[in-house]
Amino acid sequence: MKFDFEQRLNWYKSNANVCLDKPIQFKRGSKMSPSKPISHVTKRNETKPLRRSHQLPPISAMAGEGSGAGAEMDALIRRLRLHQAGPSPYDPAPAASPAAGGGGELFRPRRAAVLVCLFRGAAGELRVILTKRSSTLSTHSGEVSLPGGKAEEGDADDAATALRESKEEIGLDPSLVTVVASLEHFLSKHLLVVVPVIGILSDIQAFIPVLNVAEVDEIFDVPLEMFLKDENRTSEEREKMGQTFTVHYFTYVKEDHKYLIWGLTARILIHAASVVYERSPDFPERRAHFNLPKYTKDCSSMLAGLAKH
Repeated sequence: MKFDFEQRLNWYKSNANVCLDKPIQFKRGSKMSPSKPISHVTKRNETKPLRRSHQLPPISAMAGEGSGAGAEMDALIRRLRLHQAGPSPYDPAPAASPAAGGGGELFRPRRAAVLVCLFRGAAGELRVILTKRSSTLSTHSGEVSLPGGKAEEGDADDAATALRESKEEIGLDPSLVTVVASLEHFLSKHLLVVVPVIGILSDIQAFIPVLNVAEVDEIFDVPLEMFLKDENRTSEEREKMGQTFTVHYFTYVKEDHKYLIWGLTARILIHAASVVYERSPDFPERRAHFNLPKYTKDCSSMLAGLAKH
């Protein structure tokens, strides 16, 4: 019997007596929302350990893996470990000397990291774990995103940030993830430098999601390769601060649930899929390359420019 990620989660709920929050009720008839309640939010620290009689099938049965598929995953890990991201265009400017007659306090952008967590699905395909952000958050509420967040003092590197945030948001134990690569840096509209980190989750059966409901409403997974295909995708051209770029919208439907993946998350996943599959997407991609302001006093005008639709 083969399980995908969501089937495993449903199986666990029905067999391990997981305590659930009340269902999240979406407004019926909403264009992008499911027409039925979703009830797979798990309260933090309320999962119960699996009894031996409730052990899930081995990973080989779940992912359709044989020795060949395992060897392919090992080869992928080795190749991705050799990946070298280009130099970041968003590194802070060097400190100006007093003699240089600087224009004020230098801008030091905040840094964040997200986890592109990959595992093998029921058909042997690579899938990536995504979340739907809580509707109560002040920014990007209700949107699809990758697990991750801002760097904190004490994080050793970007991988540590991504793993810590994933643990806090969805209960993913860092010991289950093999970090294999850091990718090109991205700039959010809030002037946050975002570093995608690719991690491999080899033992999917060991991951039992525990959602932090203050931050995450749902967890689901999609095929990574969908972000290279010109299917279930629309796009629009936008212009900001003198640059024209493409915004991609990917629609993913799972039973009666419908998800829209767009913006920074879509851009990161297009790039991650291109690196993993070693090919360009089947559609044109026009990206903007904004330069960070040198001085803090210039941030307000840039934030206003990026916020315009």
